[in-house]
This record gives sequence, C-alpha cells and structure tokens, in this order.
Amino acid sequence: MAREQIYRHRTAWIVVLLSLIAASGNASEAPLVDKGKIIRVGPSREVKTLAAASALLKEAGTIEVDAGEYRADVAVWKQNNLTLRAVGGRVKLIASGAAAEGKGIWVVRGGRIEVDGFDFLDAKVPDRNGAGIRFDRGHLIVRNSAFINNENGILTGGDKDSILEIENCEFGNNGSGDGRTHNLYVGSIKRLSVTGSYFHHARVGHLLKSRAAENHIFYNRLTDEIGGRASYELEFPSGGIAYVVGNVIQQGSQTENPHIISYAAEGYKWPDNELYLINNTLVDNRPNNGVFLRIKPGNVKVQAINNLLVGKGKLDSAGPGHYQNNTNVDWGEFVRAQREDFRLVKDSKLIGKGINPGIANGVNLKLVKEYRHPRGTAPIANPLLNPGAMQSVDQSESRQKQR
Repeated sequence: MAREQIYRHRTAWIVVLLSLIAASGNASEAPLVDKGKIIRVGPSREVKTLAAASALLKEAGTIEVDAGEYRADVAVWKQNNLTLRAVGGRVKLIASGAAAEGKGIWVVRGGRIEVDGFDFLDAKVPDRNGAGIRFDRGHLIVRNSAFINNENGILTGGDKDSILEIENCEFGNNGSGDGRTHNLYVGSIKRLSVTGSYFHHARVGHLLKSRAAENHIFYNRLTDEIGGRASYELEFPSGGIAYVVGNVIQQGSQTENPHIISYAAEGYKWPDNELYLINNTLVDNRPNNGVFLRIKPGNVKVQAINNLLVGKGKLDSAGPGHYQNNTNVDWGEFVRAQREDFRLVKDSKLIGKGINPGIANGVNLKLVKEYRHPRGTAPIANPLLNPGAMQSVDQSESRQKQR
C-alpha cells in the first residue's frame, strides 16, 4: 500500500511539473499578452519602451503611450489587430541613429494596425532610405501624426493586397536629397487614402508619390512654399485610378522640375487607369512657368472639373479628356495667397460658379469638406459650390482691400 501511495504522489508531481513547463514556455522570453489587453508605456510605467511592448503583445490589443520623447526606441509590429495611441499629448519618436531591421523607426507588417498621435523624427540609415514608418504589408491607418526630417516619411513595399490610410497628418522636410526619397512614397499596393493632411518642403523628392492601384487624395494641402525644393508635388508614376479632390497644390519657386502633377510617367502598370481632378486650387510659383498637369499618352480616362489655376498654362494641354469649368485666375481672387490662404474674397465673381462633378465608380466627387490648416478638415457650410478647393469665404476681406 505504501508503495502505491509513493507511486501516485510521484505521478502527480510529474504531471504538475509538465504543466508548469508547458505554461511557461521558454523562461528567457517575456510572457505574451492576451488578446484585447491594454499595455501602457512610459518612463513611470512597468513597460518603459515601445520595443518592449511590441514583444509583449501577441495578436491583438491596444498600446497607450505616455506623452514625451522616446529616443532610439524602434520597433517591429506584426500583430493582426493593434491600436497604438498617444496619451496626454504628443509622443515624439526620435530615431537618434537607431533603425528597426535597418529600415526605419517602425516596421509594420501585420493585419489592421491603427496609429494615432505620434511624431516620427530623424530616421536615417546607411542606404539613405530610412523611414519614419516602413509599411511592408497589411492595413495601416495613421491619424494625427507627423513625419519630419526623415529620409522618407512613410515608405511602403509593393504588396498588392495592402491598404494605407492617412488622416490629418503632416509630412515635412523629408528626403535624403537624392530625388529618390520622398515625403510619402507608396509602392504598388491596393489602395491609398489621404485626407486632411499637410505636405511641404520635401528635399528634392516629391511631396506625395504613389504607385497604388487606387488613390483617394481628398482635402489636403500640398504646398512647397518658400525654401521648398520638391520635385513633383503629386505623382502617380504607374497610372491606376486617382481621385484628386479638394486639394490646394502649390509648386515652389525653387523647384528644378516644372511639373506639378504627373500621371503614368513610367507607363501604365494597372488594368484600370482613370484620373479625376476635381475642385483643386493649383498654384504655379515657378519663375519660368511650370506645367500644371503631365499625362503620358495611353489608354486613360481623364476628367478635370472646377479647378482654379494660378499661373499660365492649361490642364487640357496634358492630352485628351473631359475638361470643364477650369479657370485661370490672378492672386487678387484670394484672401492671402502669399500666406497660402486660398479662400476666395467675398466679392469674387467666382463664388457659386462651380458645377456638380457627379459620381465616378461609386465615389462622390462633389465637395463635402475642405482642408483646415495646420491639418484636418471641416464640413462645408456654404450651399453654393465654388471652383477651387476652398469653399468658405472670409467676409472681412474684399478685392478692394487686396489692392
């Protein structure tokens, strides 16, 4: 009997030991956090770095990061459903010479990942292609964030199922100066959406360059301004479908490239190729005159409606298409054009002269919002449709005052 009791006790201890080993896994690794968990990161928190948080979280959850500066805190995000948000103010991620996988401050290749409230600063790598975010694959949504002084603001891979959405962000002073790095550089992904965002002062590269199959560029400000040396302000080098609606797009005076918007310069790489330029304000500050629109000849559908052009030249010189109600205007039509305030003065004869551009592929092309500086959008209160991007009118200004 004593022998049987000893056997049972020994067996029980073996079962317990095996259970503990299975539960713990590799003792040298931090335990992974369960789905839906919230991890709080900050100098006074148990988890002090984003790098540590990225190792802790398994498949899904939320990471809340206390406001402040995080230097050389680079990370790779592979989760399938993840939210990263700043708490209590801005989170400044300063590269300080570090780079995840030699690519940038963050590398993203997961499922659906949302980012809100982060500033990505100073990403540089030996091959001069460092990014604030290197987006390899997945569905990435970036809100209320800034990308400043990186070699690329965001750089994506070419995964054809990937989606990138950008809302209310700023991209400025990015680029290594070689013309191959840009404020935003999007590869051959499924879809790019950019709304309420501010692009300025790219270093020789473009303000926005996208090879995506489908592009929704709504209610943004792409202005190179004083001291800017960007090449194209907006480029779709591979064609595809591009909805460019309600944007202020301005070429700086120091650019070496005369073209403001370029489409399919490298050929038509997608089966569907359509360009819709609707209610944009296009400004040419180049002393020797720029070119508002360049389109490579090919099988492409073009619609350009309700655009205001400041400078010489026409949109229809780019090639065949439907061009309607596009008007060349002088500086006096605007409230403070020298400060990039392109609202019409209250006595402008253009007020209410816009036409309804209709719907294309189920996308409403009529303005419902307008850009609000420094980043964001606001609903349109004016019942009348004006040509150009800006629909609100400053009632305190008039053409007479501008003189």
